[in-house]
Formats: sequence, structure tokens, C-alpha cells
Amino acid sequence: MKNKIFSVIFLFLACFTAKAQELHIPLNDDYEMELSAAAYSSGHIFHTAMHAWSEYQFKDIIDLDSIDNQYRFNVTTKNRFWNYFWNSCLNDDFLRVRGEDDEFYIAANPLVDFEVGGDGTRTTWVNTRGIEVKGTIGKNFAFYSNVHENQAVFPEYITNYIHDKKVIPGQGLAKTFKETGFDYTNSQAYIAFRPVKWLDTALGYGKNFIGDGYRSMMLSDNAFSYPYLRLTADFWRVQYTCLYTQMTDRNRILADNTYARKFTLIHYLDVAVSKRVNIGFFDALVAKNQDSLGMRRGFDFQYINPIIFLRPTEYYTGTSPDNSLLGVTASVIVGRHTTLYGQFVLDEMTFKEFVGGKGYSGNKQSYQLGVKSYNCFNINGLFLQLEGNIVMPYMYSHTSQGSGCGVGEDNYAHYNEPLAHPWGANLWECVGRAQYNWKRLYLQYKINFGQYGDDIKNADGTIDNYGHDVYLDYQNHVHILDPEEDPRGIYGHYLLTGRKTTLVMNDFTVSYLINPKYNLNAFVELTQRHLAAEGLETHDDFIFSVGLRTSIGRKYYDF
Repeated sequence: MKNKIFSVIFLFLACFTAKAQELHIPLNDDYEMELSAAAYSSGHIFHTAMHAWSEYQFKDIIDLDSIDNQYRFNVTTKNRFWNYFWNSCLNDDFLRVRGEDDEFYIAANPLVDFEVGGDGTRTTWVNTRGIEVKGTIGKNFAFYSNVHENQAVFPEYITNYIHDKKVIPGQGLAKTFKETGFDYTNSQAYIAFRPVKWLDTALGYGKNFIGDGYRSMMLSDNAFSYPYLRLTADFWRVQYTCLYTQMTDRNRILADNTYARKFTLIHYLDVAVSKRVNIGFFDALVAKNQDSLGMRRGFDFQYINPIIFLRPTEYYTGTSPDNSLLGVTASVIVGRHTTLYGQFVLDEMTFKEFVGGKGYSGNKQSYQLGVKSYNCFNINGLFLQLEGNIVMPYMYSHTSQGSGCGVGEDNYAHYNEPLAHPWGANLWECVGRAQYNWKRLYLQYKINFGQYGDDIKNADGTIDNYGHDVYLDYQNHVHILDPEEDPRGIYGHYLLTGRKTTLVMNDFTVSYLINPKYNLNAFVELTQRHLAAEGLETHDDFIFSVGLRTSIGRKYYDF
């Protein structure tokens, strides 16, 4: 009976035809540099900003199998079992079944993160066990799923973050484990289907990323996974994406004992002006799923509209209560694999106040400018990147609109974490990255240097809101100037007002890629962290870890 059911499903899906598989490329690009170099090339048109990329996008550019097979170990054993076993450990998917002429493909791989280390005050460790299952049926339908079960003891600064936010950074709800550890589970999944050549659809639970940088001012993979529907149309030199998501705020519980939720609609239009120049246009709309009394208001079908800038226009004309963001991206390829890129995102701005230079609290924007180069200086495998980010005070935050909860309900955040820059707002940051890989050996160095104006927690439990925490109601900001001079308290909110905090992080990693199919690698990592906040104790940490892990997603611990 099961075989008959499977046959019916297979025949139905095989009725549609396309020219390539639809599996997505993992968001962690540390072990995908050759793939990224092919994407950021002046030899062809490629829409780089909307991630995760699909394998279909590379069909006329590069043979994906050739990248994995480039440094393939030659297994010479004559025993079929051991030949299969060692290839599964070193070269291929661990378990795999492939039909004739690629009519179907199913694979399963272990996901692990076994590491041990220390931060000078405690022994740290991570114990992650998981599995990923992926496959294709026909040549235009793909599916993917993974699940992780984790226990960990983190360095002290991450532990403090978890106690404050109640979540593991980007990995979900934190449950205590013994005295200093945490127990947590996370998973991701999607199905991808291309009904016609120009339309890619994906329904999933996971993360997305918009931009060409290490950070994104538009949509990062910093926060936890969320349910989404992504529709992407490619025609001529245009790629147009509609992304429908549902976000969760774990710091507000409704009357029915569930967490507050909100819908986020994102449009991204990318135009390839030439093989070297791409310009993108972005909008996002955040609408809470409950009214001021905490009652669910249901889904507004107006949000289904696929027209970019339509709903944000309603917001800026005062006819919509929801939070809206507008933005633009640009990337220019110089030479063969060097890319200049940038982003500008607008939350709110009054032109008169912007040029007035008085630190108006309603001028909320973020900026990014960067350069990165693959195979730099004609050295194969050398990658360099330098990036600068600025986020103005109160950016991405919103108002509680009379709910009395003190939380900006339509803020651009999810699971107690920002959806853009992981530090929040009221900050500037420089990021430098260098990586060199030789065959399966990888050397990686990253430095984060920046400052932010932190909000100040008072002894009575109140918070002076200087625009750093995107979850605070931006209308409840502090009054900086004299009340007689500025009775509404709307001026004096310059970048880094509040408790000026300086953060420097140096991270160096040496890793050896054991299996490229699921990025299994052995690594040694050294991190030096310096945090200095005005009026508080300076923290200098040296963190060491060594272990074995599969790197299919990026974890942001650089805060």
C-alpha cells in the first residue's frame, strides 16, 4: 500500500518538468566560497542579494558536483560495504538513494556539534545531535528538513544574554540544564517547487537573508526560525520576491496564554542593470496579530498583495497603523570577483528635521557600505571583506499604541531578537573578514569593532530608552534636553547617546573539512572579546574551543 501511495505522489510531481534541482544552498557560506565566487562574477548575470540561493540559479554557471568532488578522497577498498561507508564519511551523503536518470534523490546526514573549551571562568561545551533529510522528486520539486537536540554550557557573556533574552542566540527557547547549562531544540524545513521556469516557490520554517554583506540592514539570519512562504519570479534581468512570514514575541503573553504574533510582508525587487551592477528595492510591513486589548484580529488579506511599495505608501500617508520599512541596495563588481555593496533602510524620516541636525528622534535609518573580494590578488581561495554599518537610534522599533505593555508591538524583531543587526540600534560597527582555504583546510579570521549607545536600567526597574533595544516603545524615549527648550523631548537623540559601549571581538578559526556534502569539519577556535561600557566594569574574555561540527547555518555570537 505504501509503495502505491509513493508511486502516485511521484507520478503527480513528475508531470511537471524543469531543468534543475530546487534544493537551497545553506546560508553559512564559510565552506561555500567557490560557489560565492561564481555568483559574484562579472561573467554573467546573477541576483546575489536574496538568500538562500537555489541550485537552479547555478545551472548555467557552474557544476555544483564538481566543487564537492574537486578534493575528493580516493577510497580504494574492494569491499562494497567499506567503500560505501568511507565515501559516506568523507565524500558523499551518509545515506543516499538515487533513481535512474535522477528521477528522484533522497539523502540523510548526521548533524553534530561536539565541542569543549573554556572562557577563563568555566569549562564550556556543546553537545548537539541531529539529522537532516533532503531530496528531490523529478527535477523541479525538493524537500528538506533538519532537527537538532542540544545541551550546552556557554561562555559567561552568552549566558548573560540568554538569561536576559530568554532565548539561545538565533536558536530558540532556552531551558535550564543543571546549574549553568541550557537545553534547547531547533529545526528547519522547507519544500520547494518550480511549476514553471520563471517561478520558484518555497514553503518552510527557517531563515532568509537579504543583502551582500556579513550583516544585513534589511533581513538577517540572526533571529530564530519562523514560518514563511517565499515566491520568487525571474524574468529578463529582474528577480522579484514576495516573502510572507509570521513572527513571534516571546516577551508578551496574551489573554489566551499564547505568545503575541505578528505578520511580516517583505517585497524585494532586484534589477541587474548589467553583469556588473545590481540595484534592489525593498519594503517590509509588520502588522501585529492582536488589537490593543490583546484580542486576535485575524489576517488582513490586503497583505497578500504582491505589489512593492503599495502598503508602505498607505503607512506613510497615515492610513495604516502598521510598521513599515523602505530600502535600497546596490552592488557593483569591479574586476573579476571584487564587489562593492551597500544598503540604505528607512524606518521614519522628516526631511526638515534630518537636515536640521538637532538629533530628532523620528529620524530612523540604517546604512551599510562594504567591499569583498574572492580569489583576491589572484590567490585562489583567498577571501577578504571590509564592511561598515550604522543604525540610528530607535531604528526598527515601534510603539505599543495604547496597549499598556510597554513593548513596541510592531517592531522589526522576532523571538526577542532583532531581525536586522543583532546589536539592535543606536550603533556603528566595522567588520573585517579574511579567509584562506587550501583544499580542505580553512583559515578564518574575523574582527568586529564598534560602539553602541545602550539603554540604562534604573534601580526601580524602569529603563531610560536611548534607542538601542528595538523592543522598547520608541515614543517612550528619554528627554535629553532641557524641558523648557524641548518640551516634547524629541531632540538630542544623536548616534551613541545613552551609555556608550565599545565592543571589540577577534576570532580566529582553523578547520578541516571532513565531508563537503554536509560540511562536517574539525575545528579549533580562539576568540578575544573586549567590552567597555561607561560607568561599568570592563570585560576582557579569552575563549577557546575545539571540536567536531556540521556547519549548515551561521551562529552569531559576536555581540
